[in-house]
Amino acid sequence: MGSGHWSTDVYTSAARYRAARGTSPFAYNDGGATAVHPDLDPKGVTVRESRDSDDHPESLGIGVLFDVTGSMGGVPRTLQTKLPDLLGLLLRKGYVAHPQILFGAVGDATCDRAPLQVGQFEADNRMDDDLGKILLEGGGGGQFTESYELAMYFMARHTALDCWERRGRRGYLFMIGDELAYPAVKRAEAARVIGAGPDEDVPVAALVRELQRMYDVYFIIPEGAHHSRDARLREFWRGLLGQNVLYLDDLGAVCETIALTIGLAEDAIDLAEGLGHLAETGSGAGASVSRALAALDGPRPPAPASPNPRSGPSSAPSRRNRGGPSRTAWL
Repeated sequence: MGSGHWSTDVYTSAARYRAARGTSPFAYNDGGATAVHPDLDPKGVTVRESRDSDDHPESLGIGVLFDVTGSMGGVPRTLQTKLPDLLGLLLRKGYVAHPQILFGAVGDATCDRAPLQVGQFEADNRMDDDLGKILLEGGGGGQFTESYELAMYFMARHTALDCWERRGRRGYLFMIGDELAYPAVKRAEAARVIGAGPDEDVPVAALVRELQRMYDVYFIIPEGAHHSRDARLREFWRGLLGQNVLYLDDLGAVCETIALTIGLAEDAIDLAEGLGHLAETGSGAGASVSRALAALDGPRPPAPASPNPRSGPSSAPSRRNRGGPSRTAWL
C-alpha cells in the first residue's frame, strides 16, 4: 500500500459533500455498526506494508494508534478534523517527503468486540477513509489497562517497512491513551484476535524492545483523559519509553504534536522552527506543543542497524544535523 498523493482539496470537497448530505465522517460507526469493519480487521492479516513505489521512492512508515474506550473516544474525531494540518506540516514544510500513515484503534481484548482495528499504510486520502471506518466502541474493561500490548505486537510482527528494510531507518509509532498495557501479550489472545499468536506469552518490556528496532515509539497522554493525572500511568510508560512519553494539555493539538515530533526526529527542524511553522499557519497549538515536546528538542539516540538492509544509504538523508546522532545506522 501507500501509492497516490494526499490532496487537501479532495479532503475539503469530501467534507463539504458530507455536510451537504448531513452525513458523518464516521458513517460506519455512527450508522450503528457493532463489529470491526472488514477493512480494519486484523484477523488473518499476515502483514501491513509501507513500501517504496514510483510515487514514493523513499517511503516512511508512520503508525498512529489510539485508545477508543471511555474518555478517549473523541481522539479519532479530532484526528480526522486535523488531517490537513498533519499532512501540511509533514509535506509542505519538508519534514518528510514520502509519509505513509496507518491509523488504528485499541480496545480491551478481555471484553471488547473490537479490541484491535488496523488500517493500511496510506499516502493519499484513503487514510481519511480508514479513519471513517473505525468503530468507536467506547468499551474497555473498567480497570486501568487496555490491550496496547496486542497493538504493539501487531506492529512489531505484522508490519513491514521499506524505510527500515532497505535503508535502515526506523518508522514512527504513536499511541494515544490514558491507561496501562497488560503485562504480556497472551498467546491465546493474540491467536483469537489476529489469527496467529507467539509460541508463548511475550512480556511487554521485551515486546517494546523488539518494536523499537523498527519504530521510534511514542505514547501521548492527553490532559483531561480519565487517568491522565495518575502517577502510575507516568511511571509505567516512562519505564518502557523514557522521554518518549508526551503530555499534551490540548487534545486539539495532537496532529501538530505528531508532525513536530517527526520533524525533530528527522532533524528537519528544531523546536523553535517548528513552532514558527505553526504560527505561520495560524495554528493556536504552539504553546501546548512546546510544552509537550520540550524534552525532545535535543540529540536523539542512534537507530539500531537493520538486520538486512537491501540497499546502501539513502540518497536523501535528513536535512540537517543539530549535533545529535543520525537515525540512520548501517551494518
